[in-house]
Amino acid sequence: MPQPVLTFTANPLAETTLQLSAPAQLGRTQRASSRSFQVGGKGFNVAKMLHRLGGDVTALSFAGGATGEVCRLWLEEYAAFAWELLPLTTPSREGTVVRAADGSETTFLGPDCVIDGAAAQAAAARLLSADPSTTIALCGSVPGWDAPAYAPLRDCFLQQLAPERLAVDTYGPALVELVQRPLALVKINRDEFNALADTLDLPPKLPAMQRALPVQAWIVTNGGNDIEFATATTAGTLTPPSVTEVSPTGSGDVFFATVLAGDWRDDATWPDLLTRAAELAARNAAHPGIAEFELPA
Repeated sequence: MPQPVLTFTANPLAETTLQLSAPAQLGRTQRASSRSFQVGGKGFNVAKMLHRLGGDVTALSFAGGATGEVCRLWLEEYAAFAWELLPLTTPSREGTVVRAADGSETTFLGPDCVIDGAAAQAAAARLLSADPSTTIALCGSVPGWDAPAYAPLRDCFLQQLAPERLAVDTYGPALVELVQRPLALVKINRDEFNALADTLDLPPKLPAMQRALPVQAWIVTNGGNDIEFATATTAGTLTPPSVTEVSPTGSGDVFFATVLAGDWRDDATWPDLLTRAAELAARNAAHPGIAEFELPA
């Protein structure tokens, strides 16, 4: 792996999964046949996959209240990768995934994680203390990006961290501001890309975006459809493998992790690297869970 990676998850999730032994029926009481728990959020998913690929990775996030303590205990027992949880004054976000016997899956997300000023300051200090060789991967939504309490973290990403260290998979107001910097890498999905183009009043075409903004490298995924990529010296599309989808959850995170685990700063390696990332993301979509599929030889 070229560099160590520190993933940052601003909106973590205490995620409970309920498995039903019958089809789901809206409006009726139903009893689960099994229950499982994990700490969710894009940065944790990316860290899990990076670790499986042999990467040097640490996941940084927040935890507060009783749900935050459950997250901490789960990570202590089950996480194979390094992690750090900063304290919050509010409870961590909760979510429930319901999987029915027919394979359908429904996710219910609680209110977003609320970051207080002290937590934002602590996170900024930790990010700035990372070794300069470390890639900082901003993963997932950043609720409250425009709020006064978030100022230390916003300033950290927009002014203090060197942009060539930043790999970003986010959306909304944070993405709109971050793409004004020469970030090393932006990986987003097609819906997020279209929303960004609309906000910036640009055509929803990757070559136009690449020319208009200083970002060094772009990857735009689109579920099972073609992947687009562009840098200053290379551009193209890639068709991912066709699979029978079981659960698409986390497949974009598996893709991002696989890219970060490769030599992604060298444009010449991109065709093989993105092919590998698409293959592993497809394997994830064809398997329940996140980053739990069997790796190919």
